[in-house]
Amino acid sequence: MKKFTLLFLALFFVMGSLIAQNAENKWAIGLGAGVDGNLEESYIGFVPEFYLSRYLSPSLDLMLKNELGLQTGSLDFNDLLLNLRFKFANGTIMDEDAAFQPYLFGGAGYMSDNLVEGLNFNGGLGAKLPISPNTSIYLEGAYLSGIDAEFHGADVKHDFWKATAGLEFALGSKDSDGDGVKDKKDECPGTPAGVQVDEKGCPLDRDGDGVPDYKDDCPDEAGAAKFNGCPDTDGDGIPDKDDDCPEVAGLAKFNGCPDTDEDGVIDSKDKCPNTPKGCPVDADGCPLDSDGDGVIDCEDKCPTEKGPASNNGCPDWVDIEIPTIYFDLNKAVLLDEGKAELDKLADQLNGSKEYDIVIGGHTCNVGEENYNKGLSEKRAQAVVKYLLMKGVNNAYVGSNNYGEDNPAVDNNSRNNRKLNRRAEFEVSKVRK
Repeated sequence: MKKFTLLFLALFFVMGSLIAQNAENKWAIGLGAGVDGNLEESYIGFVPEFYLSRYLSPSLDLMLKNELGLQTGSLDFNDLLLNLRFKFANGTIMDEDAAFQPYLFGGAGYMSDNLVEGLNFNGGLGAKLPISPNTSIYLEGAYLSGIDAEFHGADVKHDFWKATAGLEFALGSKDSDGDGVKDKKDECPGTPAGVQVDEKGCPLDRDGDGVPDYKDDCPDEAGAAKFNGCPDTDGDGIPDKDDDCPEVAGLAKFNGCPDTDEDGVIDSKDKCPNTPKGCPVDADGCPLDSDGDGVIDCEDKCPTEKGPASNNGCPDWVDIEIPTIYFDLNKAVLLDEGKAELDKLADQLNGSKEYDIVIGGHTCNVGEENYNKGLSEKRAQAVVKYLLMKGVNNAYVGSNNYGEDNPAVDNNSRNNRKLNRRAEFEVSKVRK
């Protein structure tokens, strides 16, 4: 029996280590009795048994069981078994609190009988019928392998069957998350340690927003889960606790305050809240007007020159009178009197900020039409080149050639034809 005692102590320490690994109350004891029979000999004996069960998971229990097989007036066997019990009532196959809870079991043990002792194994099936939260009736049928022995010169092995019934007593209900509410009544069995719970075992949620207090940054105000339980009154995506303007939708870059005209100055500090989009503004949010003409820079085509709004903020154009420049017959050379007029014009244009000049060249009807077209172009270009030579910017000077098509007067006399050999200014205006 020394080996038997040592094995029992070893199993006891194994069970003790399981306690150290999990301090929750997951233990049960079973007391039962039944009948057994030897598969080689026709007799029936009495089998009392005791076991200690440890909950491992919804599907598995670990059991340390001691069984005695008693025949009339003698000890037939003593078997100490370490079994695993697979439960069908595991929450997947059947409900854990089902009224009928079948299971399978099996494992190894150490058996001693009248002849010899040694290792053996067993297996079987059973069922529990709960009769109270902590008590169940259990029924089992099993096969126990015997151990080889020699008796009166013959090899013998006693294999047994058994059928037992008894009571299993749970040593306290489980409280897996340690919140003070037993698992059977706990609707939130995975609550983290230290979290306050209600009578159902669920974390407190004072504001009823679905975010438990321990995760809720605003536990007394109903809010949204995406804001850790805080409200966003204006719906701008910025929770009220971080929103400088919690009742008006705004932008994150302005801490939740609006900037209606998008000029970079929040409405509460903007003295000109309706500035057109894209206009540069000052510190008060008002559009810049660099030249002070009343036309804001983003609408002013001349932002550094004063001008009326009617002319988009630019100085008004001024029409100027320029005499017609005349040419000799079949010539495109400027006459002295023409140059004098152009000198005055060049001085006037060079003293202006902007100008718009278009020159048209013309001929009389003497000569071929195509020739006159070319001659009219040369006359217009003679005027343009002279103005450019005097410093006039060619970006503001244009020319047209008309040949004999647009006479100033009828070509019915020599004097009239003289008046048609000309270059005249079709557009001539400046900004001072």
